[in-house]
Amino acid sequence: MTAIDTIRLLAALAVICAAAHGCGYLFGALRQPPVIGEVVGGILLGPSLLGLLAPGARAALFPSSGAVTSALDAIYQLGQLLLMFLAGAELRIRAGGRERRTGTIVAAAGLLAPFAAGAGIATLVPGVFSGPAGSMVTTALVVGLAMAVAAIPVISRIMMDLKIMDTAFGRIVLMVAVVEDVILYVVLAVVLGLARSGTGHPSGLWDVVGTTAVAPTAAYFTAVSLLFFAGSLTRGARLFRRLAGHRANIVARQSPVAFRLIFLCVMVLLCLGLGINAVFGALMAGVCAARSDQGADGDGPADGDGAAAEGGPAVWEAIRQFSMAFFIPVFFVLVGMRLDLVRAFDPLFFLWFLTLACGIKTFSVWAAARLAGEDPLFSSSLAFALNARGTIGIVLAGVTRQAELINDRFFVVLVLVSLVTCQIAGFRLSKAADRLRTATVTGPRRQLRGTRAGR
Repeated sequence: MTAIDTIRLLAALAVICAAAHGCGYLFGALRQPPVIGEVVGGILLGPSLLGLLAPGARAALFPSSGAVTSALDAIYQLGQLLLMFLAGAELRIRAGGRERRTGTIVAAAGLLAPFAAGAGIATLVPGVFSGPAGSMVTTALVVGLAMAVAAIPVISRIMMDLKIMDTAFGRIVLMVAVVEDVILYVVLAVVLGLARSGTGHPSGLWDVVGTTAVAPTAAYFTAVSLLFFAGSLTRGARLFRRLAGHRANIVARQSPVAFRLIFLCVMVLLCLGLGINAVFGALMAGVCAARSDQGADGDGPADGDGAAAEGGPAVWEAIRQFSMAFFIPVFFVLVGMRLDLVRAFDPLFFLWFLTLACGIKTFSVWAAARLAGEDPLFSSSLAFALNARGTIGIVLAGVTRQAELINDRFFVVLVLVSLVTCQIAGFRLSKAADRLRTATVTGPRRQLRGTRAGR
């Protein structure tokens, strides 16, 4: 980078950070998820507004190629990895008893029905969604994922703000979202592996074999993805704890934050070596580190491990502070800047996909909750909460667009659907929050106490 490149990069980052936090603050003041404001900030700086009003200024500040663009792309990738790292730390299932039974039924219906519907629609009209590298199989899987996905980070943030996280409702929502997302992550890992294999781009270990036949390639990426997820969930926390507490680990003693970030990098490198997309390494790194800090792996701490885990909440808070101050907001602004609402936005496409995706997901979750014995208010609240696609929907859009599996029109629609469903979920849950806080398990059906007179 030349001195001029450095100046332009710093100017671009200053503008991006100001837009992210300014718009995020405004949306937060309106009781909307700040992430929506961050993406809107990107839309304002992108071709949809700044590119129309002052194309010269936008080209000077955000060039289409060169060192500045490469640096912004690297920061985009780091922001995405840190977002998934923190999302992995939220992947916890604490529901039990009847809550687990309701969650299981809802997760099955809320995953299978939308996924099957999305895959079926994509099979009928693949050209509507597919990008240059997309095949009928990958397009069907991606659209199925887009219809079924739920966003743990955004749902968690909404429930924390409304103080309904540590309730029967909150535990069921998180359990369902975790189960759905783990399965969807595995499917997405397979899709991205299939897309990269045989394209000339490195796809890790599978390149050694050198075949592009669909059956063995699909078998490899399915097996390696399942093994990676299963190994991380069953053994990852114990491995992290032993590494963190080892006498020779001077990095963990000097800076627990730095050790977690090194662990994140190693997990990402392992994924890349296997041919799995980097975001899944970040996700599982967060899962392993957080479960280790909470002692959630079912194994007692080894000698010296207790000291390593001590202060875990403070360490995670430090990671959140710098991630949420810079990398993650910049990531969402850059997502917004990639949206071209002038050339790539199709209002009709957006409306029918939003209606279909929301309708199928909402009805399937509501019907499953009613089948499990929940009352109408509880069931409809579950349906709206699990319809929020949020950050995970945006990540899905970003990684599949980068892999050229989807076209620009569908990319824009996916991001906008993710934002709109978050707003709908936040509005609906805020209306029902008081009654959801008092939801208890009493007998064959869940009863809502205390505010029936105000129904």
